[in-house]
Amino acid sequence: MALIQVADLTFSYEGSADEVFLNASFRIDTDWKLGLIGRNGKGKTTLLNLLMGKYEYSGSITANARFDYFPYFVANADRAKTGAELMECWKPQVELWQVLIQMDQLQMDPECLYRPFMTLSYGERTRVMLAVLFASENEFLLIDEPTNHLDGQARDIVKNYLSSKKGFILVSHDRDLLDGVCDHVLVLNRETIEVQAGNFSSWWENKEKMDAFRKSENEKHRKEIGKLRTAADRSSRWADKSEGTKIGYDPVKDHDRNISSRSYIGGKTKKMQARVKSYKTRIDREIEEKEGLLGDIERVADLKIQPLLFRKEVLIDACDLSLRYAGAESDLFDGLRFQARRGERVILSGENGCGKSSILKAILQMMDYPHSENEAEILISGRLDVASGMIVSYVSQDTSFLAGPLREFIKNRGLNESLFLAVLRQLDFGREQFVKNMEEYSEGQKKKVLLAASLITPAHLYIWDEPLNYIDVFSRMQIEKLIQQYEPTMLMVEHDIRFQESVATDIIRIYA
Repeated sequence: MALIQVADLTFSYEGSADEVFLNASFRIDTDWKLGLIGRNGKGKTTLLNLLMGKYEYSGSITANARFDYFPYFVANADRAKTGAELMECWKPQVELWQVLIQMDQLQMDPECLYRPFMTLSYGERTRVMLAVLFASENEFLLIDEPTNHLDGQARDIVKNYLSSKKGFILVSHDRDLLDGVCDHVLVLNRETIEVQAGNFSSWWENKEKMDAFRKSENEKHRKEIGKLRTAADRSSRWADKSEGTKIGYDPVKDHDRNISSRSYIGGKTKKMQARVKSYKTRIDREIEEKEGLLGDIERVADLKIQPLLFRKEVLIDACDLSLRYAGAESDLFDGLRFQARRGERVILSGENGCGKSSILKAILQMMDYPHSENEAEILISGRLDVASGMIVSYVSQDTSFLAGPLREFIKNRGLNESLFLAVLRQLDFGREQFVKNMEEYSEGQKKKVLLAASLITPAHLYIWDEPLNYIDVFSRMQIEKLIQQYEPTMLMVEHDIRFQESVATDIIRIYA
């Protein structure tokens, strides 16, 4: 057991006026299974990179442990190499037998180590990297969002594997994973950083109670400030009036006064002025306490969507459907049947590579929806009926094309600028992000750009392909609430089990 101590950590990226961390201090144990929680753009990945020593900073980070980071970087030139070859670059001190032990725990065929890395599925790549990551001892491991793009089965394998380990920080927005794995959480709040024992759900329960208490205290402070201001104003007026009577009195009206009364009036005025000063001091103190109460409260705004009502009951109808990419030798799947009816939220589920996203692309292809020139044509067998005259709003899982000024994206998409920016603000986008180029955004912020564009587009059918990848926990719950309230017709690919349970009216299982 060892401690990692962070003291007065301050960091900002070169050329940026925004400080990611300002005098941040906390202490964690290297035996913990630590979940790192925070909004998109709050600095989670930055903190991992600071621990790895990648950036210069002020303050101190003291640790008696070596760090290693997931995911390992794979250059395009190295994608044809096997996992066995890459592991020598990732972790040179590790022996093959150590990696094979971890692969067995991850339910992997050792043969995956000897296949070109680019031929592995997302789940296989993740598990190969985790096997190498955990193959050596006496390291504190930094794991950054390991379940993005993973299917349900792969997520369960990774969750069970990590729950059997210790000594790591896990960055994830998957509530099921955080609950199943972590015994402590490190939370990057809006203004503070806290460390707490327990998993996500226990922390969230405590947070809701604390937020309710803070709001109650804030209301008491607000009322107390009002009372003090009224009393201060009244005493100030009394003091001013009393001060004015020290001289220039009318001997007819004030026949019982004489010059000696001035000292009495002056003393009375002095007491009133002292009382006013005391009121103002208390007001300042109450305001300071009031402002501190609400700093970390998550103000989750209610989102809105404008779904259009289509004339037909069935929007998508698939019967004995099979798909194949042009030039491929075999079908992705065959004999699939499902419908997407008006008002339903249908989620496609299955292993990586089984064809879920291809179904969405096939539907868009039939509607002549704009697509990349590099995308291969999808050959359709069986029946896939797509209602004519339907307006679709699409969110791709790919964000790599987002670059350049945000307002250029708005113009190219024909979006209402003020409405679009308002939705981004509701998704916790800071105004300072609006002037940045989109390639500077975090992956979560890029995904929010696509989601905001979809939300303000009135449509009969919303087709979302893994919309929650990289999206923070708070925004996920915000989107869940939106879908439950407005009940748009949706066809989605999404692996977040909590999200599925919350919004799906039907889950279609696909088997390759």
